Amino acid sequence: MNRYVLFLIASMLFVGSNVGIGKSIVATVPILLFALLRFVVAVVVLAPQYRLAKMRRVSRGEWINLFLQALFGTFLFTLLMLGGVQRTTAVAAGVITSTIPAVVALLAWVFLRERPGARAVSAIVLAVVGVVVVTLARESGQSDASGASSLTGNLMVLGAVFCESTYVILSRRLTQTLSPLDICAYTHAFGLLLMAPFGIVSLIGFDFASVPAQTWLMIVWYALSASIFSFWLWMKGIRHVPGQLAGVFTAMLPVAAATYGIVVLGERPTLAHGIALACVVGGIAIASLRPRKTRPAAP
Repeated sequence: MNRYVLFLIASMLFVGSNVGIGKSIVATVPILLFALLRFVVAVVVLAPQYRLAKMRRVSRGEWINLFLQALFGTFLFTLLMLGGVQRTTAVAAGVITSTIPAVVALLAWVFLRERPGARAVSAIVLAVVGVVVVTLARESGQSDASGASSLTGNLMVLGAVFCESTYVILSRRLTQTLSPLDICAYTHAFGLLLMAPFGIVSLIGFDFASVPAQTWLMIVWYALSASIFSFWLWMKGIRHVPGQLAGVFTAMLPVAAATYGIVVLGERPTLAHGIALACVVGGIAIASLRPRKTRPAAP
């Protein structure tokens, strides 16, 4: 196993564990405040990318595209994801989040008329089945109120998945003219501007002393791993690993989320979680692994 494969695995482990870490953070910090802090940390770290001479070369159309990416991929995604994990389990959220590749293929089919092959269609169907199973299932001993809350949370996470998939579709064109790191920096700057009015309101009257030091460290880690580390590792690894094979490693996302949920949060996975995870991971494998080439029969 070469180091670039390890980069891809580490990237997905960061993304998956962040699902659970986000749930831990919003237990003590308001979602809007946490979201604001996440963007502040990211923009500070990405500050070297904001060079006026370089930014002037970005066209008006590219800025509009960047704003739309920020609206869907950073602002709405963050709010829906954090609101979702606050209401549902990290295990369920991880399973739903891992359907992003299938949703990207679905959106490309609908809006870009990119007709998927049989394997991609199979992955989309399995992803839909997995999401339906985990969304409609009710955990044992769960009350009507908590069941409704989990359903709302799952739907919010699914909304976050569609937002992130929209971001991926929008970014395709920009990657031809802007570097991935520039796209990351500019979309986070827009994200901060969008989040600031809401986050600043949440600052009023908030007791910062009530938040444990460990939670503040988790906020910094979440911001760095979500915006910098996982992004850099994935972009570094994808250059040296075939795209189809790289897709397989997205299966590490729900595994990491489930592991955090079970080990750290004490969640109990159900049969529905197992079925949904099998569907999603199976779909990823079908879409990503190349079929074996059959040798032509001897004359």
